[in-house]
Amino acid sequence: MMLKRAMFRCGQLCSRVFAVEFDLRTEPLYFTLSSTPQELHQAHQQLFGGDEKLFSLHVHSDSRTEKARTHAEIKHKLSVALSRDCDVFEASAFIPDVKNSVVKGFFIRDKSTTSLSEDVLKTLQQSKSVCVFSYKREGQYCWQELWSPVNQVEESVRQYVTPAAAAERHPSTLNITSSDVYYCMNDAYEVLRECTDIIPESKEVLKLVNEQLETSRGDAFPVIVIEGLDATGKTTLTEALRESLNATLLKSPPQCLAPFRQRFDSEPPLIRRAFYALGNYITAAHIGKESLRAPVIVDRYWHSTAAYAIATAVGGRVENLPKPGSELYQWPEDLLQPNLVLLLTVSPEERLRRLRDRGQDKTVEEAELEINQLFRLKVEEAYKRIQNPACIIVDASPSPREVLQQVEHLIRNKCHLKTTSSLPDETRSHAISPHTTRW
Repeated sequence: MMLKRAMFRCGQLCSRVFAVEFDLRTEPLYFTLSSTPQELHQAHQQLFGGDEKLFSLHVHSDSRTEKARTHAEIKHKLSVALSRDCDVFEASAFIPDVKNSVVKGFFIRDKSTTSLSEDVLKTLQQSKSVCVFSYKREGQYCWQELWSPVNQVEESVRQYVTPAAAAERHPSTLNITSSDVYYCMNDAYEVLRECTDIIPESKEVLKLVNEQLETSRGDAFPVIVIEGLDATGKTTLTEALRESLNATLLKSPPQCLAPFRQRFDSEPPLIRRAFYALGNYITAAHIGKESLRAPVIVDRYWHSTAAYAIATAVGGRVENLPKPGSELYQWPEDLLQPNLVLLLTVSPEERLRRLRDRGQDKTVEEAELEINQLFRLKVEEAYKRIQNPACIIVDASPSPREVLQQVEHLIRNKCHLKTTSSLPDETRSHAISPHTTRW
């Protein structure tokens, strides 16, 4: 308990803003704490004004991997252990405009008459990195205090819920750098290095990274990346481009990481994203070597990694995403850049039809795209906001042949490469020559 008091002293709490994702269609519900009673706004009354039992819990630890794993474990436990009469909302406590200041957690509204939520919270509170608060009401006022299963908290101090103005940017964006998106290899590498004791596969992944050669290069053949949501036609197009360009086809994450994907997909974002970030650097090493011999087509690369991560990290609506031009959309300086990035798009209806026709297994995020239109919109918008290089959007709704023709036209104009389909048969085998674009 002493540790928790040290982490959440009254003064420290009063310096923070709390955000509850009460309604994903709107802004989070923001509030601060004050030693004097404050009347609640109408929006806050919807959360705090009823007769339900209200709790919040936050996860704090000096170890970022421990904090991330504890948060993920709590999220799972709350989803399976609480009754249907309990609402669980994502919550956070943060210092406005201060990077990495977000302490993540959950807000619980219990409408049941049982003690199930208290029993679950009592178990969770035994962790030294979990701090639980309860909320009480008196007339128009509501206050927060450190929660005790037996309602005997030493030095309990009322801190009144005080409505706060909406943050200029969604609080989750403060923690994206080197937590959800990695902007240099060393940051991602360090996360997996911290995991070697708890995730033995981390050592094998780091070994693969260490084996890669320097990826920098001078004059070489162009590199074209094909991006897009699942079932937008990437596989069909990249295979066709390999043939028409006499190119090398690479995929990210690279095949060498396939044995580890299931293991890291079960980890929280901090660790999972580090794994996929390192996959991009391994792919970059392959690009650097292969582009000395022929043009290179890449099926997904950093844009996918960043777009999915940002869309997942930022709760709620599209407007909550980092604003266009944000540094969070900037390409990592130490990652080899492609000459051209094409983003394939199709209508939601067409994409779902293609997915049903394929009947293939999908990742959790790809499955969520099918049922969560809001998430899909955020992923697509994040794709479009990434800069240096930005995506060129290609309508992939027509036939595969028509899409290939569109893309070949773009490649001829942007990369000055001739495709075999644009040449007479007798000259096709001599069509490709190095293009002197410097990276």
